[in-house]
Amino acid sequence: MTVEDRLAQMGVTLPDAPAPAANYVPFVRVGDTLYVSGQVSMGPDGFIVGKLGDTMGVEDGAAAARSCAISLLAQVKAACEGDLSRLVRVVKLTGFVNSTQDFGDQPKVINGASDFLAEALGDAGRHSRSAVSAASLPFGVAVEIEGIFEIR
Repeated sequence: MTVEDRLAQMGVTLPDAPAPAANYVPFVRVGDTLYVSGQVSMGPDGFIVGKLGDTMGVEDGAAAARSCAISLLAQVKAACEGDLSRLVRVVKLTGFVNSTQDFGDQPKVINGASDFLAEALGDAGRHSRSAVSAASLPFGVAVEIEGIFEIR
């Protein structure tokens, strides 16, 4: 089963790869390693905004992180010229959670992305990871995640 087939079974259609919001490129390939710039939480109605521990709970934060993972895969697909079969594995995610000073469940929030990638990609979706707090994020988004991928 292809990645696209598995995504379809999950009810997920990858959007077009989001354009950069400032002076950077969405991804850089060095050999077989693909570095994808931070993807912010987006829903069908625009940015998913909020501060974990204040205006947003862990479940909503995990859903925001899942949206970041979908955008990461959209960037990988763009980098692979539309061919997700070239994705070998997810190497590492770094997740930033817009959260209050006393919020400590950043790992549970970023699990939204990790769980999604493991479900969509199987063992190739399992990765190393960091989940950190941020006092604020661009546009007030709840989550931003950057990724490193192995491609062929």
